[in-house]
Amino acid sequence: MSPVTYKDAGVDIEKGARFTDQIYSLMQGTFGKRVMENPGGFGALFSLDYDEALFRHNYHHPILVASTDGVGTKLKVAHMSGRHDTVGIDLVAMCVNDILVQGAEPLFFLDYLATGKLAPDVLRQVVAGIAAGCKQAGCALLGGETAEMPGFYQDGEYDLAGFAVGVVAKKRIITGRKIRPGDQVVGLSSSGLHSNGFSLVRRLFFVEAGLQSGDSLARFGIDRTVAEELLTPTKIYVRPVRAALCNYNVKQVVHGIAHITGGGLAENIPRILPEGCTAALDSSKWRPQRIFEVVRELGEVPEEEMCRTFNMGIGMVLIVSPYYVRSVLRRLERAGGTAAVIGEIVPGERRVTIT
Repeated sequence: MSPVTYKDAGVDIEKGARFTDQIYSLMQGTFGKRVMENPGGFGALFSLDYDEALFRHNYHHPILVASTDGVGTKLKVAHMSGRHDTVGIDLVAMCVNDILVQGAEPLFFLDYLATGKLAPDVLRQVVAGIAAGCKQAGCALLGGETAEMPGFYQDGEYDLAGFAVGVVAKKRIITGRKIRPGDQVVGLSSSGLHSNGFSLVRRLFFVEAGLQSGDSLARFGIDRTVAEELLTPTKIYVRPVRAALCNYNVKQVVHGIAHITGGGLAENIPRILPEGCTAALDSSKWRPQRIFEVVRELGEVPEEEMCRTFNMGIGMVLIVSPYYVRSVLRRLERAGGTAAVIGEIVPGERRVTIT
């Protein structure tokens, strides 16, 4: 019997090392002055003392906020289409939008990328997307793990997980406890499906309708291919929401924030509502993207199922004091958000009604 190496078993250590060297420049493009050099690289170093006076002024009694998430079966669409440059943005968005809900500023991001066989060109696209997402969020991509696991994943496939850490001053943490009847519900538009409901979406498009990833959606009123539409990345809301929170006594202005992910408006908003409050939404106040109507048509999906599976055109919700709502809308829009008042808080059970 001839000697058997790790490479013979499917893991190429040298290729992995070359890949790590190649993507380091992408990571460096997200670094700020808070990132410290660490030649050994077993752990990443991030200083909370950069620009000391300003940091201490803004974050008296700083509280770290952390979140982890993935992209889910949206990755299957990337694998089918051979397009891998957007799912990294999704990965960052799903994590940083969650810590933003508490009013936190994202500081740094880590990723975990697992695959059956290392394909450097594909994974470089993925990491480029992660780096692009980190730049949008204003956080550093400090590092991560690339795991080659032959026999565990199908050839050509990979999986992703992300981890974000942010900071917020204790006195500025947003919890939803101050929400009261009369508060206004402000919705920030989504870019489409984002990263939720893709097990249903894939069945409808690829099984029920028999479409391929490169097929045109023109007959459905969308001037894009299936892959282009489905792989539209999740919006990152850090810039507009942080702009809306800046320089206010925030707890008097923004009483609650909800990231609209799996479960939709119907399940995510009640998570932040106190007892005795209902979010009464008016669906005429915003227009969902055409893709939601296409999904509904393909599967004759009931309205209730649509609303508890998809974001329906609203990716982030802020619950705002009625006295400040115009000011908050201006700040959101100046920072690039598309926002509108889509409802208000009324007395009732902890739930959402949509009329």
